[in-house]
Amino acid sequence: MDSTLIILAVSLALASVLNIILTKFSISHIIGYIITGTIISIVFSIDGGAADSHNSLDLIGEFGIVFLMFTIGLEMSFAKLHKLKYLIFFNGFMQVALCSISIFCLAYFAFSVDVTSSVIISLAFSLSSTAIVLPYLKKSKDIITPYGEKSVAVLIFQDIAVIPILLLISFLADDSLPLSDILLKTALYGTIIIVFMFTIGKRIIAWLLHFSSKAQMEELFLGSVFTIVLGTSLIAHSFGFSYSLGAFIAGMIIAETKFHLKVETDIASYKDLLLGAFFFSIGTKIDVSYFASNFFIVLSLLVLVMLVKAVIIFLLIRHKSNKSESVKSAIALCQIGEFSFAIFTLAGNQNIITAELQSSLILITVLSMIVTPFMVNNIYKIAALFADDFFESDKITPIDASGHTIICGFEILGKIVARKLEKNNVKFYIISDNLQHVLVARERGYIAYFGHLDKLPVLDSLKVKDSHSVILTLDSLVTKQIIIEAVLNYYPDANIITQVNTRKEKLALNKFKINSLIHARNEIATLMVNESTSENIIESQVVNEERTILPSNTIEPKP
Repeated sequence: MDSTLIILAVSLALASVLNIILTKFSISHIIGYIITGTIISIVFSIDGGAADSHNSLDLIGEFGIVFLMFTIGLEMSFAKLHKLKYLIFFNGFMQVALCSISIFCLAYFAFSVDVTSSVIISLAFSLSSTAIVLPYLKKSKDIITPYGEKSVAVLIFQDIAVIPILLLISFLADDSLPLSDILLKTALYGTIIIVFMFTIGKRIIAWLLHFSSKAQMEELFLGSVFTIVLGTSLIAHSFGFSYSLGAFIAGMIIAETKFHLKVETDIASYKDLLLGAFFFSIGTKIDVSYFASNFFIVLSLLVLVMLVKAVIIFLLIRHKSNKSESVKSAIALCQIGEFSFAIFTLAGNQNIITAELQSSLILITVLSMIVTPFMVNNIYKIAALFADDFFESDKITPIDASGHTIICGFEILGKIVARKLEKNNVKFYIISDNLQHVLVARERGYIAYFGHLDKLPVLDSLKVKDSHSVILTLDSLVTKQIIIEAVLNYYPDANIITQVNTRKEKLALNKFKINSLIHARNEIATLMVNESTSENIIESQVVNEERTILPSNTIEPKP
């Protein structure tokens, strides 16, 4: 116990420091947990009691995956599946199937891996990283772009496919059954537990959530959610399935109830903590000496796998999409996902694959997840090497205009400015580095571009030298300084108009030659005073009118 507490204390401190550092370089916190596990396994390897501690952490990590599958189930409502059914079930199935077949052929024929191991490798490597790609798509607003929508649909199918893959691995551990019997048994048992969960289990879950919510006790509701997750996981495991299956189905059931948003919010922090423990346990399995001696082999295999996946995804998406969407989808999904860790861990625990092969596969997956954040954060730059389109940042077709106004930014202030300019029949163009804002502007019928006004190609394309004015509606002082400096360096006589919110901002922008600095608070104060004064005047007039029409016999009260 003492050893476990020491490992936990050191691990939490080390993970916190590492993740703070990695965040500055836009590297996923998942990598921090993995590196922490690797360091801890080296530091505590001389402790004879560390094995029991690692086993305890493995168990915690396994339930991290359980909670991850539960939250994925929460997002898998039948309405959502129906809306994107073609993208999910056709594109998703074809991606997993084609990638699995291609990687299986490589493993079995090119590298002489046995059939069972080749099946496991192909299925695991066909999956992509939901934990890294989806947060990026949400943060960058790319989730609403065509490539983002297609990528999310494929990720959804992959998350669903994890369940039968884990089930298949569990049955592969039984050497007494042929492959046909294993597949039949997987389908039969899977059907039984799904029917059970969506009939009797659904009633129990609905009753438990309703009862706990009526009690109006947060800890009781949270306890009910944990009971559902752990209970369904244990039921699934008792039937010979993985813990994840029960949790996933429970999430899908709750997704159809009115409690799904509250449940997802309440368990978010616990899920992330447990998932961190899972990646930490993965890090403890990395053999550093093996990695150092086989670095180039592992790196070559990684490049090969990612290239095969990228080509297949590109060709699949290209079937009904343009080249740019296909390229960006391939870049977003060519990595190996976090569920590969779960597959390799389960296969290793069941002795289906050797320890050396498991170590190699985990190393390839870890490297894949390390490079993924760099790829998705620069997805437009990488895609620009192969294709251009409207969504390509800073690639703007030169406009044919003069005397026009350029609006930089399209948040609340930008929308108001655009509406007033439109009302006054002023020709204007919108430029924003937020893709969602660009799409909203285009939906409203405005001419909007996705790019950065501090870039020379954008300044040329928007004909800043021929413009009447440049209106900055941004809030960030740093961003305004960068854009103002770039515009004035390009065209010193540019008519720049921007708002300032504080005296500090005004002093910072005074060094630039800006025609109009609109102090937002002063303008608001002036309007408020004017409104107040006008109301007092009107009220005074009304009172005077009332006094003049009072009957002559009415006695006014004394003040």
